[in-house]
Amino acid sequence: MQRTRRGDVPAYITKDGSEIRELMHPAVHGNVHQSLAEARVPPGARTLAHVHVRTEELYHILAGQGLLQVGEAWQPVTPGDTICIPPGTVHCIENTGNDTLVLLCCCSPAYAHEDTLLHPLQET
Repeated sequence: MQRTRRGDVPAYITKDGSEIRELMHPAVHGNVHQSLAEARVPPGARTLAHVHVRTEELYHILAGQGLLQVGEAWQPVTPGDTICIPPGTVHCIENTGNDTLVLLCCCSPAYAHEDTLLHPLQET
């Protein structure tokens, strides 16, 4: 059984500019097909628009509020929302609230910097 504790996992900044904690990742924890990370976006901040070439990604909003771009569409997100982002689809998230926006990001195959391509931001 693989197990991690959030407090034991160091945070780092991804290509899109968000603070990430890889809660479970094959390169570190021995699981095989997917990764699970917690992302934090401070009030007023926005991640850089990006695309994952191979990876399907799920966002699950835990706290805060924001606007999420998936493809051409922008939609508000709040705690309890889960969104599927298909491979090859431009996306970014903006914190529109006063508190930190916290979300879980599940990637299959697992997150990899080399699978992440920055994309020109489409304005809201």
